[in-house]
Amino acid sequence: MAAGFLTFVALNFACLCVSGNLASGKRSFSIDYKNNCFLKDDQPFQYISGSIHYSRIPQYYWKDRLLKMYMTGLNAVQVYVPWNFHEGAQGVYNFTGDRDLEHFLNLANQTGLLVILRPGPYICAEWEMGGLPAWLLQKPNIILRSAVSNWFAVLLPKIKPWLYINGGNIISVQVENEYGSYYACDYNYMRHLQTLFRFFLGEDTVLFTTDGNTDKEMTCGTLEGLYATVDFGTDTNISEAFKRQRRFEPRGPLVNSEFYTGWLDHWGDQHARVTTEKVSKVLGEMLTMGANVNMYMFEGGTNFGYWNGADHDRRFRSVVTSYDYDAPLSEAGDPTEKLLAIRDVIKQFRDIPAGPMPPATPKFAYGFVTLKKVKSFFYTLSPMGPVQSHYPLTFEEMKQYYGYMLYRTTLPRDLSEPTPLISPLNGVHDRAYVSVNGVYQGLLQRDTALVMNVTGHQGDTVDILVENMGRVNFGSKINDYKGLLSNLILGKDVLTDWKIYSLDIDGAITGGWPHSARKQSNPPMKKELSFGPNLYMGTFPPNGLSWDTFLKLNEWTKGQVWINGMNLGRYWPARGPQQTLYVPGPLLSSNQPNNITVLELEGAPAHLRVLFMDRPQLNTLYRHLLSTWACGTNDTNRITVYFYCI
Repeated sequence: MAAGFLTFVALNFACLCVSGNLASGKRSFSIDYKNNCFLKDDQPFQYISGSIHYSRIPQYYWKDRLLKMYMTGLNAVQVYVPWNFHEGAQGVYNFTGDRDLEHFLNLANQTGLLVILRPGPYICAEWEMGGLPAWLLQKPNIILRSAVSNWFAVLLPKIKPWLYINGGNIISVQVENEYGSYYACDYNYMRHLQTLFRFFLGEDTVLFTTDGNTDKEMTCGTLEGLYATVDFGTDTNISEAFKRQRRFEPRGPLVNSEFYTGWLDHWGDQHARVTTEKVSKVLGEMLTMGANVNMYMFEGGTNFGYWNGADHDRRFRSVVTSYDYDAPLSEAGDPTEKLLAIRDVIKQFRDIPAGPMPPATPKFAYGFVTLKKVKSFFYTLSPMGPVQSHYPLTFEEMKQYYGYMLYRTTLPRDLSEPTPLISPLNGVHDRAYVSVNGVYQGLLQRDTALVMNVTGHQGDTVDILVENMGRVNFGSKINDYKGLLSNLILGKDVLTDWKIYSLDIDGAITGGWPHSARKQSNPPMKKELSFGPNLYMGTFPPNGLSWDTFLKLNEWTKGQVWINGMNLGRYWPARGPQQTLYVPGPLLSSNQPNNITVLELEGAPAHLRVLFMDRPQLNTLYRHLLSTWACGTNDTNRITVYFYCI
């Protein structure tokens, strides 16, 4: 083994020796700078943790996931708090249901897991706008990551009783997140946050920072009084990474706050993989050094609804609905080979809880469901009517932060020949579906499709349905406004005099529409190809089960799906890699018809069928292999597998 590795072992092994301090009986968690370790109740402590996001997992399954983490041998979990998940509108807070943070902390405590809390205000996490609420963008020239005092005045008092030193299970709290990766390098801002945390949580709370493994990130993301930690994955030289931490923290525990067990997917990527062998090897090496390790992610979960984030380097790239992350627990919370290998590594360093690993949740292939088209729906989804504006308004100006908005105007003159419709300033954020007199003509797309052709007659209605594909969650372009940010030019004309409709699709569907409005939903039964944005509905009967399942939309193009009022997220099978949407079993009724609603944005297939499967399909390659099989079903190991030729 390399000499550098042995040096780190020698420097940190002292932490495994018993502290000379006698236990006082008072709960405590602190940093022992002399012996390079944490102290829990005055005894040396090494945490082996995993990241889990309560915001990506239905509340019903929180206990199941936490128990599986505990049975793997973890003694802690790391948890983000997404600000926008709890304060969707300024001053309106929600900590109920799937947002009940304290219930999650309590379940972790009951399970025997300590908590490393990361309350932001910025979390990154491939989450919409990095957890920052979009309503911040209404404020001109706002410095996004600084507008946090009111939020922390609500959040941090909720956290304080859950601190380990106060009888709870939170052992440490992160201040900001990867601030060194931000374009600013503002130590006054970090001092302001430090003051807030100390005021609300007290002087004895262990506060830390996390930054990437570069000098620039560590320089701008750290601050005296906040313990500096690093993050890195399996392809990093461990000794070099911890040497960098040592330059900023000469004494204290070694900490990898984000050890990457997998990676995220964007639409158009191959599904990310990190091998089990790499994860096991590097984890074992870090634990041998006495390092404290948090595995990111341990379970990824799902970007339900509109919560996915996006990246913008050379172009805008949206994160897929699945946040499976190739993690030890799958998107549906099932143990994987990687989890079992990790447990075998942990066994070498601490006792594993006795008893079997909880099994995978049951899955069921409910089969095919045929949908039917819903007649014109835009007015139904915008009951307050349009806002009229000479020039386009953004989502933020309309106070509609997620989903879809409809921009409507008329053709200023006859266009007998195809005429270019141009977004000259790349102002479509993020995709615009263009129809003239109800006939779909094509789309404009941020960064990649800034021109399309239009034909029609003077006075024809132009409808532009704009989709927010998720705000940038990382880097300098995080001020990510949505909608039509600039004028559209048609030939030589600037399009003006807009009627702008905020579409409350989620509110309508949660209220039972369109299934409760049958008279509006009886088109002819003739099946035909349908292009452009259209809504489809269907039901599938109960069968006595409410098990997890996976929805496949073969030959559908791109859109959004709701089941029993819950927004499952986006589908885009042609782009991939994700081919199925995870449907949590508790969402389904075992004794009442289950409603499914699909907003297809580009083109539905003639068959109008969707398929519920008993397994996920997250890689385009898998889809290509399946296309070579014969159609039909096959019983293998008593699990029905549907072939996807429909």
